[in-house]
Amino acid sequence: MNAVRFRPVGPDDADDALAAGDAPAEQASAGRAPGPQAGAAGAIDRARSQGRAALMAYLPCGFPSLRASIDACQALIRGGVDLIELGLPYSDPVMDGPIIGEAVTAALEAGFRVADVFEATAELAPTGVPIEVMTYYNPVFRRGEERFAADLAAAGGAGLVTPDLIPEESGAWVAAADRFGLDKIFLVAPSSPEARLRLTANACRGFTYATSTMGVTGLRASLSELARPLVERTRAAGAENVCVGVGVSTADQAAEVASFADGVIVGSAFVKRLAADQDLEGFAADLRAAVAR
Repeated sequence: MNAVRFRPVGPDDADDALAAGDAPAEQASAGRAPGPQAGAAGAIDRARSQGRAALMAYLPCGFPSLRASIDACQALIRGGVDLIELGLPYSDPVMDGPIIGEAVTAALEAGFRVADVFEATAELAPTGVPIEVMTYYNPVFRRGEERFAADLAAAGGAGLVTPDLIPEESGAWVAAADRFGLDKIFLVAPSSPEARLRLTANACRGFTYATSTMGVTGLRASLSELARPLVERTRAAGAENVCVGVGVSTADQAAEVASFADGVIVGSAFVKRLAADQDLEGFAADLRAAVAR
């Protein structure tokens, strides 16, 4: 497949380094490019109509190279994933465990720049599988919320998963996302009180991301017993779609999550296989079968 060349809105950022604490970049004048029509909610609805949970796969953009990360996402799509969570490598990935942390560090050392995530999204979006970019907030702030949203919409992206952004501090991003029709995906945790669940569920579009356990991403031998009650409480708080991630890494765990959640998010297990040059498509197919049990 020939690469899709993405032309970002506004001037190019030659110095798009991802160091924490960077000042916000000058916002470019963004056009009113339409956002995706269905996004994550559409993919989840399609899976639900087939009697199963949706399967979402995380991979970091630019690992082990930009081309290899795009090829890996395409393998996951061939394997049957319903959504791609495309990670934007960041220098201080506070939620990421060692497997993902080492991968994003390698991507940054290899020269990853923010524009790469838009280029990858533009090549993957024509598959019809929604591309949700997972990013810590500083790169969005630095580029400018309006410009970031415009670039993502122009590339065909569905929206953002923002693990370190809380709804109370998301006004600029929410306004930009609403303008371009992008998903807004915030996180809830087992420790979230009811008021926090209601606030977050109301702020989300696409789905609400429920972390199955307290802590960072990674492989775990068993699923946390906190996951099911969190999904139930989040639904009761008003969330239409609740997807569970963090610690889901085997077919059995995916099947367990699929029995009570609207979507299953798998990250570290895919990244580990990519790093070892192991079969991604076959593993995705196994997980796709598992979420239909």
